[in-house]
Amino acid sequence: MLRNGLRLALLGMALTAIFSAVRGPASAGAIIRPKVNLAPGTIVIPVLGVQASALRDSFSAHRAGHEHRAIDILAPRGTPVIAAVDGTIRKLFTSAAGGITIYETDPAEEMIYYYAHLDRYADGIVEGQSVRQGDVIGYVGTTGNAPANTPHLHFAITILPPSKEWWKGDAVDPYPILMKKGVTLEAGGGLRAGGR
Repeated sequence: MLRNGLRLALLGMALTAIFSAVRGPASAGAIIRPKVNLAPGTIVIPVLGVQASALRDSFSAHRAGHEHRAIDILAPRGTPVIAAVDGTIRKLFTSAAGGITIYETDPAEEMIYYYAHLDRYADGIVEGQSVRQGDVIGYVGTTGNAPANTPHLHFAITILPPSKEWWKGDAVDPYPILMKKGVTLEAGGGLRAGGR
């Protein structure tokens, strides 16, 4: 009886080690999903632990001679950036302005969710990959034209044109959406209703 218990314990430890090796370390692109189901129409504030009360509307602000048309979400460098909605990674792209960026489409391919100035992508993120709300997709940084001493996520929402080009479309102000329908995802998968 004792031998069987010891064998089961060793088998359990071996399986845990195998699954951990296959999935990789928790900090390297780990999936942090809510422990509860989100209500339909909910959007996750796309920086782990950031609450709605910390957001500022900068959609109409002027940046280098143009309208911002996004929201900047301040957070320490390396803070996980998480998928705001279920969707597909449409494009991984690096540009002078946005730095390291991700374009994610919603399941209906009607909207683009744009994440810019990332420090790096989460391990294993590739174009065409399906993601769920709360999946870690990157980390807050200052790449592109972001000020080096102000790490933040530049987050934009765009309505895709009928031609579905990921770089085109009509910008929508994320601030009122996040304030009305946003929830904060905490480390460990806990939620704060209303993002507050």
